[in-house]
Amino acid sequence: MGSPLYLSISISLLNLLLLFFLVSSVRPLCHPDERSALLQFKESFVINNSASSSPDAHAKTESWKLERESGDCCSWDGVECDNGTGHVTGLNLGSSYLYGSIDSSSSLFHLVHLQRLNLADNVFENSKVPSEVRNLSRLTSLDLSYSEFSGQIPSEILELSELELLDLSGNSLKLGKTGFSSLLEKLTKLQGLYLTDVRISSSLPNILANFSSLKALILSNCDLRGEFPTGIFELPALQFLSLRSNPKLTGYLPDIQSNHPLLKLSLANTSFLGQLPESFGNFKSLEFLDINNCHFSGKLPCSLGNLTKLNYLDLSFNSFWRPIPPSVGNLKQFMTLDFSSNNFSGEIPSSIANLTQLVYLSLANNNFDRGTLSWLGTQINLTYLDLTNTGLSGKIPSALKNLTQITTLYLWSNRLEGQIPPWIGNLTKLTEIKFQENILSGPIPESIFKLENLELLYLHDNQLNGILKLDSFLELKYLTRLQLSGNNLSLLNTVGINATAPKFKILGLALCNLSEFPDFLRSQDELGFLELTGNNIHGQIPKWFLRVGKETLQYLNLGFNFLTRFEELPVVLPWTSLEVFKLRSNMFRGPLPHPPPSIVNYAFSNNSLSGEIPPILCNLSFLVALDLSDNNLTGMLPRCLVNQSDYLKVLNLRNNRFACAIPSTYTKSCGLRMMDLSQNQLKGRIPRSLAHCTKLEFLNLGNNLINDTFPSWLGTLPELKVLILRANGLHGVIGKPQAKSEFSNLQIIDLSDNSLRGKLPSEYFSIWVAMKLANTNSLSPYMNAHTSFQTSGYEWSNYDNLKVILANKGRDLVYEYLPDSMSAIDLSSNKFQGEIPEAIGDLKLTRVLNLSNNNITGHIPSSLGEITNLESLDLSRNKLLGEIPQHLANINFLEVFKVSYNNLEGPIPRGAQFDTFNNDSYEGNSRLCGYPLLKNCGNPKVLQPPPPLTSKEDEGISFKFGWKIVLTGYGVGLIIGLSHGYNFTTRKHEWFVKVVRKWQRFV
Repeated sequence: MGSPLYLSISISLLNLLLLFFLVSSVRPLCHPDERSALLQFKESFVINNSASSSPDAHAKTESWKLERESGDCCSWDGVECDNGTGHVTGLNLGSSYLYGSIDSSSSLFHLVHLQRLNLADNVFENSKVPSEVRNLSRLTSLDLSYSEFSGQIPSEILELSELELLDLSGNSLKLGKTGFSSLLEKLTKLQGLYLTDVRISSSLPNILANFSSLKALILSNCDLRGEFPTGIFELPALQFLSLRSNPKLTGYLPDIQSNHPLLKLSLANTSFLGQLPESFGNFKSLEFLDINNCHFSGKLPCSLGNLTKLNYLDLSFNSFWRPIPPSVGNLKQFMTLDFSSNNFSGEIPSSIANLTQLVYLSLANNNFDRGTLSWLGTQINLTYLDLTNTGLSGKIPSALKNLTQITTLYLWSNRLEGQIPPWIGNLTKLTEIKFQENILSGPIPESIFKLENLELLYLHDNQLNGILKLDSFLELKYLTRLQLSGNNLSLLNTVGINATAPKFKILGLALCNLSEFPDFLRSQDELGFLELTGNNIHGQIPKWFLRVGKETLQYLNLGFNFLTRFEELPVVLPWTSLEVFKLRSNMFRGPLPHPPPSIVNYAFSNNSLSGEIPPILCNLSFLVALDLSDNNLTGMLPRCLVNQSDYLKVLNLRNNRFACAIPSTYTKSCGLRMMDLSQNQLKGRIPRSLAHCTKLEFLNLGNNLINDTFPSWLGTLPELKVLILRANGLHGVIGKPQAKSEFSNLQIIDLSDNSLRGKLPSEYFSIWVAMKLANTNSLSPYMNAHTSFQTSGYEWSNYDNLKVILANKGRDLVYEYLPDSMSAIDLSSNKFQGEIPEAIGDLKLTRVLNLSNNNITGHIPSSLGEITNLESLDLSRNKLLGEIPQHLANINFLEVFKVSYNNLEGPIPRGAQFDTFNNDSYEGNSRLCGYPLLKNCGNPKVLQPPPPLTSKEDEGISFKFGWKIVLTGYGVGLIIGLSHGYNFTTRKHEWFVKVVRKWQRFV
């Protein structure tokens, strides 16, 4: 039994322990001065529900009150205190609807014990980051993202040496004098650096590769430059890296160390290049990869299949090629896969059936284009390149039917063939299908009408056929975007007015064999895009049609039908938002309908319009392109078309009956790129003020009554490619150029059928650079005036192809689509004298050369044999003498050769193309001899036709001409882009137009 003293001591110790426990379990109240600072901070802002965008946003400061039950600031929402001292150490007011400004006097900076501060997702009205932030020297985490701060980041932020996380993203901030190197030298404990949208405008210092504790580096849209230090990829703790939207930043992916910890990587919209290394598969923890719109190339590494945790992969807009590796089927966690806009070939791998979690799949736009080929030529040493198998081919694989979770399926612009499989109707979650621009044939399967969730269906520009009822599409109640144009479909318009039809926003029914305007359009009041081109719609445009999309319609194309008039012609077309209106190639008569003020592109060509251009066109403030060609319009050219030239880029009034002078008051802000006033009765001189139109690429004033000298002053136009002044009253001598830069971009010049005299312009031949060196920067196979503009919800790209008439191959040829590689010189039917200069042989890209019907003397220069691209050479009806140079036999593409009616003598060259020309190429030269003439050259036997080509020789010539068809035969071959056609994108979805020859007459 214990003693009383022992019991007393034990009880005392127990009491002390109990007291200590009670004392230690009571959290101290916040300090009054810090509570006061918080309340002052609260009062400096108002609560505005539009100030935060997060769905979890709420007004945290509303709980900050002084009542007894809530007087302790440590219990307030967003406030965190130290359990030992009671000091405020954390303040999280992210997404709190705070609206107002903040400066250095703010009571916030009295909270000197703060370690964590989050003010993200509020509105601080373009406040500067206060220099007093240095008072918060204990901060380890500072988040000011997306709160409308502006100006330069203060140098005082460098004093926060304890920072482990710094997030200044989403503000209008500049790094300025602080400098990125200084930031890294001072803030050595950083583990997370988030500077999205901060203007750094410099390269990244190598010191960044020394931050071994760095876990997150987010530098999107920072105007980074130079080459990215590859050592950063070797950081042992790095999990998040984003450099997206820094187009001036270059770099490449090095060999990747084993089991790299990276979870998310985005290099999108940068200039990273090269191939993905085989060691890329060492990113085994990677969940998110976005490298779209870079310059990566080559084949995908098979090790890509090692990234089994990937759920998002975007490789779009690069130059990857060869087949997609089957190992992609190992990535079973995929929810998003985008391989679009590359150069993949072969069939879609069957292993894609394993990706059962896919929600979004795009394998679209993998056709090789000319721009990609030009770029590749600068990247690799091309010795052989087979372009016949580019683009994904084969049938739509049955493997896709396993993708039961898929909502978005894009396979457009490939070489897929066969039918659309019936099992497509089993993918019941599909909301968007884009199969356009393939070679798909057969009928549209009935099962597609079972896709009750379908919102978008693009099947245009295939070879689909069959008869369909329009009401089948109208039963898809969520369908708002439908494109069927450019197939061989026949749509039956059996449905009448249908108030329950879906409200379409995009509707393309071109070439659908419609014979009348579909009645269901009467209920369509939300349409933004409507295309009925190339149908069989006759007669007048009904009165009710003027109400279709009256407030929403932006694009309307009714071209290539048999329309004659409006049932009731309004004073101004009623569509208040209309920007593009095309009624080309119909049977409209009478005056030009008045467009609404919103119009940007107005195309009414190839009708029978008469009268004058109405003055209302002078009120079109946004007009970019006006095409009224091939009508019967008369009167004066409105001077306002000159005054509006700041905005006007395309003016085409070709083939009308205008009889006046060309307006002469073009200003220095002139934005014209294409002007065609040919085939009218225009008089006077070419206005000198056209020299202000420095963006002009195409000028055609041919077949008029212009009386002027050669406009050498047009040589100052840096972009001028085509100059056609044929069949006018030009006279005088073509002088010498004043500078070597004159007409530096000129590819086609036609001065034929005038009264020009003097010597041929040899000095110009020496400086026409564009006829000597190929343009490798062109992204289009055709010369066109490219215009683009944005509207609410859409981006329009317009390609106005340059149509010309050139004397080629013995006759006038109409070039509806002028190849960008085309170079031509036509000085025929003038009064030129003297010799043909040797310098003309330097114009090696010339394909048409016509000097006929002049007074040219001397010998045919052998240098003409250096123009190996020549297709047509006409030197007839001059006074040339001597022999035909044997060197001309080197011209393998020559199809037309005329030297008739000169004073030539001696033997006609043999070999290559010369063995194909007829007698009429040489008639009127009595002293010429040899095949094909009957007159021999001293040999008593009449010369016989050449022996037939051997198989090897035949193969050689076939090869050469095969390339000619590919590279120069675009006038009658594959048509890429639209003549007055549009690409447009909504904010979420893209629509790229790419038509083949069978549709070229309808665009």
